[in-house]
Amino acid sequence: MSQDRYPITPSGYERAAKELEQLKTVERPSVIVEISEARAHGDLSENAEYHAALEKQGFIEAKIKKLEWMVGCALVIDPKELSGDTVKFGATVELFDEESEKKVHFAIVSEYEADIESSFISHTSPLAKAIIGKKVGETVEVAAAGSIISYYIESVSYV
Repeated sequence: MSQDRYPITPSGYERAAKELEQLKTVERPSVIVEISEARAHGDLSENAEYHAALEKQGFIEAKIKKLEWMVGCALVIDPKELSGDTVKFGATVELFDEESEKKVHFAIVSEYEADIESSFISHTSPLAKAIIGKKVGETVEVAAAGSIISYYIESVSYV
């Protein structure tokens, strides 16, 4: 988390802000109540509920800290405001895998928004790093699973 700015799409930013609000207003107060109730059961050294609630509190606080940083450093990039044939953050890209002869497509988004099953990959992934800055018609090679895969950039769009 050493970056000065955190690129994120508008929908990703909205989702992160809502999650942060939920953690602060619902989850944090709820876990405080859980800790108090578990504390009331007596001997804390053997109180599994107490230790579980403390662990949950630690997880919530860490998530809040990360989301506060992300939202505070957000550089909201709306793909709808971008254009061109060069791959950038927010691009939806169609590639042709030259070895398997199959087409793949995905959108380049923040780590927070990445979901490979929905065809969203992080801008920090090896594939995204390899194609960012490249143009339609170029071929790039990406190291993956011990081999090199060649992709031809067929199209770039911003939607």
